[in-house]
Amino acid sequence: MAPTPFEPARDIPSLTGKVALVTGGNAGIGKATVRALAYHSPKAIYLCGRRHEACEATAAALRQETGYENIVVLDMDLSSLKSVKTAAAAFLGRESRLDLLFLNAGVASVAPTLTKEGYEAQFGINHVGHALLTQLLLPVLLATQAASTSGGDVRDVRVVLTSSNAAFAGAALPRGGLALDAMRTPDPFAPFTLYAHSKLANALFARRLAADYPSLSVTAVQPGVVKSDIWGKGAGGFFSLIMRTVMRFVWVDIDEGAKTQLWCATAKRSTSTKPGHTGDAGVVSGAFYVPVGKLQPYKGATAKQELVDALWDWTTEELAKHGGPGWA
Repeated sequence: MAPTPFEPARDIPSLTGKVALVTGGNAGIGKATVRALAYHSPKAIYLCGRRHEACEATAAALRQETGYENIVVLDMDLSSLKSVKTAAAAFLGRESRLDLLFLNAGVASVAPTLTKEGYEAQFGINHVGHALLTQLLLPVLLATQAASTSGGDVRDVRVVLTSSNAAFAGAALPRGGLALDAMRTPDPFAPFTLYAHSKLANALFARRLAADYPSLSVTAVQPGVVKSDIWGKGAGGFFSLIMRTVMRFVWVDIDEGAKTQLWCATAKRSTSTKPGHTGDAGVVSGAFYVPVGKLQPYKGATAKQELVDALWDWTTEELAKHGGPGWA
């Protein structure tokens, strides 16, 4: 299947009345996503990040660049489930609808450490924090979709998870694909294995969320090799150095990198319920996409239903320990 021609400025429809939330919206493809959405006049865009001053600076710059004023900074540290709960409560205190949820924030190859609640950092930030955010916002996502009418207020709620082709890198993953029992230690595997493990979790989580909530469109994406700050200089050692070197030759810029998740969030929705379906150019819920709008069939660990279910059950149990409300 060939990549889908897609230019956000031309192809994103009017977003009038819609509310979007983007984690990691202050930098990289998250920033590019906020910028692209702003040109299409949604009701509000919530730019989430852990560094308030940096987020405010980004929001101010984007307001000036786009002429769109309603970019709202929402403080959120995904390494702290308390922070996630506070951010979700703040959002729900302001909004009664949520149309576009971009679970975009992520870290890669960070120095061995644990999140505030004691999860391996990459897994805790890339998966656990986002899973709690999804659980907390799920009622408003479902209510937004349920309010769709044939009389003109047509709702089309989308959830997009930024994953990676690392999810398909079988040789880089722990034996068996998932190693959930090891996620309470800071460095059970090499940095890239931990990154791939967290990105596998994103893909598996998207599959189960799509299956359990068919009224929503849920997808996972590989944005491409994007020139961004995710492979930070201070973390991950030799592998991080390799990635920064490779990026000099094969990277795409953040606007190009954001296209696939923007396509998944705004292109027409397919009538197919089969993620492997390729005869329809629309977005298939439960599918994995690579640039731009090209279906990536599930294979290896990403295709194993037993891993989908194991991750979901483990995540549900862990979130319950920290006050998660359960699934709607």
